[in-house]
Amino acid sequence: MNKRLEKILVLIVDFITINFAWMAFYVLRVETGWFELFSEPIFLIPMFVVYIYWLVLFLFVGMYRTWFAYSRFDEIALLFKATFVGIFILFFLIFYDDVSHNIKSSTRYFIFIYWIIFFFSVAIGRVLVRSVQRNLLFKGIGRRGAVIIGFNDKAHRIHNSITNHRGLGLDVKAYVAVKEENVGKEHLGIKAVDVTENIRSVLQKYDCKEIIIALEHHEEDIFLKVIEKTDGLDVGIKIVPDLYEIISGQARTTQIYGFPLIDIMPQLMPEWEKKVKRLMDIFISLLFLIITSPVLLIVAAAIKLDSKGPVFYKQERSGLNGKPFKIYKFRSMVQDAEKESGPVWSTKDDPRITPVGKIIRKLRLDEIPQVINVLKGEMSFVGPRPERPYFVEKLSEEIPLYKRRLRVRPGITGWAQVKHKYDESIEDVKTKLRYDLFYIENISLRMDLKIIFRTVFVVLFGKGHYN
Repeated sequence: MNKRLEKILVLIVDFITINFAWMAFYVLRVETGWFELFSEPIFLIPMFVVYIYWLVLFLFVGMYRTWFAYSRFDEIALLFKATFVGIFILFFLIFYDDVSHNIKSSTRYFIFIYWIIFFFSVAIGRVLVRSVQRNLLFKGIGRRGAVIIGFNDKAHRIHNSITNHRGLGLDVKAYVAVKEENVGKEHLGIKAVDVTENIRSVLQKYDCKEIIIALEHHEEDIFLKVIEKTDGLDVGIKIVPDLYEIISGQARTTQIYGFPLIDIMPQLMPEWEKKVKRLMDIFISLLFLIITSPVLLIVAAAIKLDSKGPVFYKQERSGLNGKPFKIYKFRSMVQDAEKESGPVWSTKDDPRITPVGKIIRKLRLDEIPQVINVLKGEMSFVGPRPERPYFVEKLSEEIPLYKRRLRVRPGITGWAQVKHKYDESIEDVKTKLRYDLFYIENISLRMDLKIIFRTVFVVLFGKGHYN
């Protein structure tokens, strides 16, 4: 079952079970006559509102991510935690409403009866869906081919686990060796067919949609090459971590029947979150422009009086998937600042910065016009900072995975900006890249909100850097 079909099926089953729980509770509470009623409750509108409430909560906690991330037990455990928190939120909302209307009643406690009905209804629906999926996988429907990177004991152990547990829906089609000497060797009848340099052609030849990386401790650089060579392909990438990483907490793992794996998601953000993120960008941009319009006029006048040149500064940057666009900023440097030097990074105490430029940079006011880029869809409020094409090409030659930043829309602020200082050396760029990659692999609306709040702190206390 492909991921889109799986999510549609889960959404349909949740729709049925969530509304069934409401109907069952309504019949128990109203139609049986077992409980005292102060007024005749409305049936349809509350059912719709409650469904939307649970849908939003389930989306927020990740109840609609792909099945591989959870066993059925883990999924039910997450469901229990989500519904437990959700029912207490509803309880306190009802309690607040009763207090505000001076109603003294214990009927609000009936909501816990609803919770029991709700939890078991949704849990049974989820188990049925996963059981159907499992049976289809055992029958060979929806199975995915997998390639294992590495030919060693670690790789063989994960291969054994996959072979012994067909419910995972994975079939190992080939090994890709790190060392040339291992090409041609086999385990459980599966050969090491090529080396990592040719991973892309192996995936195409064997029609594989999953990569499992099982490298030795001294082979970490191979991991970067594999990520780089498969970037842009619709494949799932899972890493078998070292025992030290698991014990030290550096690796957050999922389980493949007891065997730990780190899952690198090929789909960086679910479609619904992408749409919500874009709507948030548009709404915040319009609101921000309206609120800051007096400031924009003052800054524009100050720049014009301070030095020769235009108020706004436009510069080419690399956007989503490397597409170039013109970024807008208030001019904070002298006119034609790079005429003699060519493209160079700005520094904290750059002599090219004008007196007004120092002030607006410190207060981050020079960034405000980028809201126009956000409205145009060229940028987002949160994302890796957009770099100039010249530096993108230069840095991608020196730093593996640098172009992976281009897989998401660049942003006005980002995880790297709130966590690190000025880019004054190549080491600073490498450090920021690690933060950018962390953001890309963990991108979510929740992460964006966290970064926005931290950005407010950075601006207020004068820390961080935006260039």
